[in-house]
Amino acid sequence: MHYTKEDIDNLDRVTRIRIINSVTGIKPANLIGSMSNEGQTNLAVFSSIVHLGSNPALLGFILRPTGEVPRHTYSNILENGFYTINHIHPEFIEKAHYTSAKFHQEVSEFGPCGLTEEFIEGFKAPFVKESQFKIGMRYKQSIDIPLNGTILVIGEIEQLILPEESVVDDDVDLERSKSVGISGLNSYYSLSKLDRYPYARVKEVPDF
Repeated sequence: MHYTKEDIDNLDRVTRIRIINSVTGIKPANLIGSMSNEGQTNLAVFSSIVHLGSNPALLGFILRPTGEVPRHTYSNILENGFYTINHIHPEFIEKAHYTSAKFHQEVSEFGPCGLTEEFIEGFKAPFVKESQFKIGMRYKQSIDIPLNGTILVIGEIEQLILPEESVVDDDVDLERSKSVGISGLNSYYSLSKLDRYPYARVKEVPDF
């Protein structure tokens, strides 16, 4: 199957979203937890979280255009300055998926989606208790992307909680942590580790 730009432009909206959201392959499936200064919590599924650097430890995620659709996660982050990133595991994929529904701002997705708020003393955003792999973030910067109206939200890791058994030889094994991936809007995948290689140096490249 071969799509030209014209073919892509002529696809109906839903089909285009499903295809283009899948072409990057498997992406990390995470729940972002946030809270307003009034204590109203929010939880939403994201598949756009990316590593931006290790020193300082920065992660970014893409926020779709704010426009007519309210972005409670973003307004909470700007107001509060903190948020959490929580890996999704097989035991609660369905619950996590339904946090993407457009709940009213006064409704915390934790309740109707059957997930549990968890707080760490001194950190002003809710973690997901059911998640075994959790990251506490402090907001640093937003970068507007004029091409499509999206926003790159950048934060620094302040808390990192992960299962001890997932750290092997100073490497994080996502299969052991049972973290899942996502493709498109609603397809979830388990992750299987295929192999591990040494840091690549030119003089050590095998003779293929």
